[in-house]
Amino acid sequence: MSHNPVRPWRSIERRPSRKIRVGSVEIGGDAPIAVQTMTNTPTEDAAATIEQINRAAEAGADIVRVSCPTEDSTAAMPDICRESPVPIVADIHFHYKRGIEAADAGAACLRINPGNIGSHDRVKEVVAAARANGCSMRIGVNGGSLERHLLEKYGEPCPEAMVESALAHARILDDLGFHDYKISVKASDMFLTVAAYQQLAEATDAPLHLGITEAGGLRTGTVKSSIGMGNLLWMGIGDTIRVSLSADPVEEVKVGYEMLKSLGLRTRGVNIVACPSCARQGFDVIKTVEILEQRLAHISEPISLSIIGCVVNGPGEAALTDLGFTGGGKESGKMFISGKADHNVSNADMIDHIVDLVEQKAERLRDQREAEMAAAE
Repeated sequence: MSHNPVRPWRSIERRPSRKIRVGSVEIGGDAPIAVQTMTNTPTEDAAATIEQINRAAEAGADIVRVSCPTEDSTAAMPDICRESPVPIVADIHFHYKRGIEAADAGAACLRINPGNIGSHDRVKEVVAAARANGCSMRIGVNGGSLERHLLEKYGEPCPEAMVESALAHARILDDLGFHDYKISVKASDMFLTVAAYQQLAEATDAPLHLGITEAGGLRTGTVKSSIGMGNLLWMGIGDTIRVSLSADPVEEVKVGYEMLKSLGLRTRGVNIVACPSCARQGFDVIKTVEILEQRLAHISEPISLSIIGCVVNGPGEAALTDLGFTGGGKESGKMFISGKADHNVSNADMIDHIVDLVEQKAERLRDQREAEMAAAE
């Protein structure tokens, strides 16, 4: 935990929603907002898919989604689900048998639109398989694939059409007595997405999965997702998120956590507060932050660290972080611990010294957490 209390003016009151489970992960209610990603390997290549899932999990992914378009892909699911360190969501489109196979194979959740997989009897079969295997569902509405009758009714994808689609799919499950589902209403247009989620949040108590779909590459997609999803999260809307990037799934996880950390909704890893640098800097701030981000990427404990180039803002920022370094001396700077000036460090030794201090604090936090867990048992 940071030594700084959460201030009331920067806390977010989350929308009340019912709680469901995706395997071992709780979604909705008072559960932490879960971070998801999706594999892009051929699912039938179980080894490659498992390797990618493991990398995503190491980066902090709570849940990973895997596409199951063919019988060969669901045939690989038992190995994938068994070896995965996190719950697996099976992405199902149209073919109801893939949903049954994925549920039987160990998927913790099915991403599916009940109205798109055929007759009422087929939907009942998928629901029965999900119920028998303790499998939840996600109703996933996409602005680019709305039902024809809704496009004819509204003339184009719009928030009202997306919400109507989502609620119609939800009614199918509700009528079958199945309520362990979450809903998403994604679009590549931020305005459409945000408006649809706002309307949906008022129409249901189901947990909501957020995303700006097909957001783009690493930089473009990060900006679009941060604006769109950030607005929703700020309003308290959202119980689980996926940042959709044309990039390595690990990057999706990293961006997702940075988004939640910036809003005070999740704390994982080192949060580096750094100045953009200017002529006043007493050391190369940009290069230092780049190296520290790489060398501290393995830390999962929540620790705040300020790296400021001079004494104009350095002491003030350091007062608000667990650890801080402020430049300004002759080839040296001041190290702050728990907000207070503690000792001087040379610029040459600064990076190694900071890494050591962060790792020591992370170890203390781990020991504290383990002791609290042991006491609770």
